[in-house]
Amino acid sequence: MKDLTVAEIATNFETQKHIDKVRKWLLCFAHKLEIRGLEHDKSKLEQPEVAVFAKITQKLKGTKYGSAEYKETLQLQKPTIEHHYEHNRHHPEHFVRGIAAMNLVDVVEMFCDWLAATERHNDGDIMRSIEINTERFGLSGVLPDILKNTAEMFKREENDAESNL
Repeated sequence: MKDLTVAEIATNFETQKHIDKVRKWLLCFAHKLEIRGLEHDKSKLEQPEVAVFAKITQKLKGTKYGSAEYKETLQLQKPTIEHHYEHNRHHPEHFVRGIAAMNLVDVVEMFCDWLAATERHNDGDIMRSIEINTERFGLSGVLPDILKNTAEMFKREENDAESNL
């Protein structure tokens, strides 16, 4: 192995400092996501939300996401749904400007919420949910593609895990 020059050693030192800073920010981001995972939707476990969600969760499960019946079920419980949005910043409705006011941690939690919600519906499909929510929340630019690419990545990983059983 060839010895490094003084310039190469200096460059490696600077590169290592950069790697360490990226690692620090990734771990900070991961920690924020971990906290979101621990705190996610806790307002649903307390009043006033728990009583309403006890009534509508099974009904929503049997509806098609985005359908008129789905929207009507939510509309009938509008005060509780608004309370939920007000106390959970991973919902675009939390913000006056919607997703445009969210940070990346909010968006990741929102995506994971959408992904998990598809598993609660008999006909859940994350790609369909992304399409519906793209229109519902006025998503534009590359964000819908990023969400779809991420969903495909998770589907591949889930399929790989199942094939290894």
